[in-house]
Amino acid sequence: MLKAFFTSATGMRAQELLIDNTANNLANVNTTGFKKSHVEFSDLIYDVSKVPGAPIGDGQFAPIGTQIGNGVRVTGTTNVFTQGAPIQDGIETHMAIEGEGFFKVIDTADLIGYTRDGSFTKNVTGELVNAAGLRLEPGITIPETATEVTISEYGVVSVLENGQESTVGQIELYRFANPTGLRQAGGNLYQVTEASGQEIAGNPGRDGFGKVRQNSLEGSNVEVVSEMVSLITAQRAYEINSRAIKAGDEMLSTTSQIVR
Repeated sequence: MLKAFFTSATGMRAQELLIDNTANNLANVNTTGFKKSHVEFSDLIYDVSKVPGAPIGDGQFAPIGTQIGNGVRVTGTTNVFTQGAPIQDGIETHMAIEGEGFFKVIDTADLIGYTRDGSFTKNVTGELVNAAGLRLEPGITIPETATEVTISEYGVVSVLENGQESTVGQIELYRFANPTGLRQAGGNLYQVTEASGQEIAGNPGRDGFGKVRQNSLEGSNVEVVSEMVSLITAQRAYEINSRAIKAGDEMLSTTSQIVR
């Protein structure tokens, strides 16, 4: 009977974490380039009093066993890298990746991050930087006298300056053998881990990399309806587990009264 308390408590804790994850997904429904995450569960070790297939005499074997589980645990969270909807905003330094890949950004201390957030702008020296001031890598500088910026779907950056068009840089994208192994660092950034593997660089639209869409951003891939369903399901599961604890407590109380 006491096992039911522990088992139900693991269920309640698992649903708490599911609700926390769902709340984070919903909170970032309008975050540029955000990728929702999915909680993974696994059952705990089982107490086995009778093994399936155990001999029961006369050459016969038990068709079923007696195996009582001890609850559930969260094994991890998995990022879902499905495509977010494109959002056209008309800003010429903004980019959305359509397909596989990340932008690479770097700070003044050479700390590297990877992002799907293409909301870049020019800093005081004309370098393309994100909202936090991290520089796009490889670096691209827009001349102060440029009157128009064009970014092709293959990542070629051109400017119109004094009536002449010239190329000032090439956007590079990066991918990983296991993108779900990237560490989420906040600020729409991911960082490399041993699980993700090292970066693989390439140009947009080549060798399996996605293309770049200028004047656009990639929206969050969070689906509000499915997240609300997940939220309601987790809430109901939490309530049911708490009722199981209450039922176990009442049964234990009844047993105690009988013993007296």
